[in-house]
Amino acid sequence: MSYDSSFLVAVPRYENRKQYDIDEKNLPFYGTDVWHAYEFSSMTKNGLPVTRLMKMEYDCGSEFIVESKSLKLYLNSFNMSRFGKTQQECLEECKKIIENDLSETLKTQVRINFIDNTTQKTAVFSKYKNILKITNANDIKIEQFKETPEVLETEETKSRTEYFLTFDSLRSNCRVTHQPDFGDAFIYYKSKQHIKEESLIKYLCSFRTEYHFHEECCEMIFKRLFDKLDTDDELLVSILYTRRGGIDICPSRWSKNNKEISDIFLLTDIKKYARNGIKQ
Repeated sequence: MSYDSSFLVAVPRYENRKQYDIDEKNLPFYGTDVWHAYEFSSMTKNGLPVTRLMKMEYDCGSEFIVESKSLKLYLNSFNMSRFGKTQQECLEECKKIIENDLSETLKTQVRINFIDNTTQKTAVFSKYKNILKITNANDIKIEQFKETPEVLETEETKSRTEYFLTFDSLRSNCRVTHQPDFGDAFIYYKSKQHIKEESLIKYLCSFRTEYHFHEECCEMIFKRLFDKLDTDDELLVSILYTRRGGIDICPSRWSKNNKEISDIFLLTDIKKYARNGIKQ
């Protein structure tokens, strides 16, 4: 099989957003989708293999996302294709081709970079606390496993407080292949409205039988929490999914007034390999 851009399939974002009252014309968030393809490989014109981790990023304001299986098939079409006299020339040619193909398919700017073992791993979300360890999680009775925002409970406090929370057991399912997806959710918010941690655990657990793309889950969580907070509050939701089929997807969404986005800058820097924990 040789290089073939026809494998790429674009999926409209609006199909999910309209279900959750997310206005395409006036999104309540900024955001980005970061992908890591761990098994990218091509060859020089002499047949020398060139293998790298490919990182790519594009804005959530794009009309489309790329369907992950189609991306895998597309990238696999480079495996036996030959580009450039040297490994560096091969990578440079592949970068131009991939950025152009994806940008045309998704009708937005897509940035990619190839990362090797010399790239230092950068930690992100290090000050976030595991919500399962700061609550009596073993005593929580969880009965809803279909996305249930009604379980979310808030209480008003005297002053705006910052919360840095992570949940390491998010599970949903791909709506195309029905394969399970696992990820770590990172949630930051600054508000007088305190979202009770036990209720947040119940809500995040309710995704276990949902069938959605990664990006859709991130936006659903953002929208449900956004609706519970005051309009001028800060909110960030980022999910680092584990890889499946050699590819992982890391969507992030944050309120337009959010100042706590230093981790996002690291995550979206295509020259860095930014992750958190042992699962990524």
